Amino acid sequence: MPESLKLNPSWFALQVKPRHEQTVAEALRSKGLEDFCPRYVALRRWSDRVKRLELPLFPRYVFCRFDRRQSLTALTTPGVVSILGIGKTPLPVADEEISALQAIVQSHLPSQPWPFLRIGQFVRLEHGPLAGLEGLLLDFKGQYRVVVSVTLLQRSVAVEIDRCWVAPDSAYLPATAAAEI
Repeated sequence: MPESLKLNPSWFALQVKPRHEQTVAEALRSKGLEDFCPRYVALRRWSDRVKRLELPLFPRYVFCRFDRRQSLTALTTPGVVSILGIGKTPLPVADEEISALQAIVQSHLPSQPWPFLRIGQFVRLEHGPLAGLEGLLLDFKGQYRVVVSVTLLQRSVAVEIDRCWVAPDSAYLPATAAAEI
């Protein structure tokens, strides 16, 4: 087979209709495409009981592995809204990121969705003794720290925090990013 006709599959993120992740994954499989829809276990409390649910780790998204030339096959799957990318050009998800997610799922260790945080991002502490405090998120020797500065003095204080206390601070995010949180 000529080199130009060989398939070079990559992982892509498909945005799907709300609560259609499993249906889309099954439909992709029936079309011969490789899908990945990681799930986690959540406990939900009703007034009379506690129920164990399996929910998508990334609501409204399913990962699918295909060659760019197969984009239309994935896009025409019922429930698929779009393929993530820039404009109309699909962008692949790094193989290392998918491999890491697959390892997490296969480990059967407890996992859950988490806000996307970047070192150097302004955050708000939502829980713990410093709830309400805002500052800059740092990673120092594997520990999260929040830095609070006094501009007039040009001095700062860093405090070590538990990562579960942190949430992105929408006051410091661009309007489009704040809307996604």
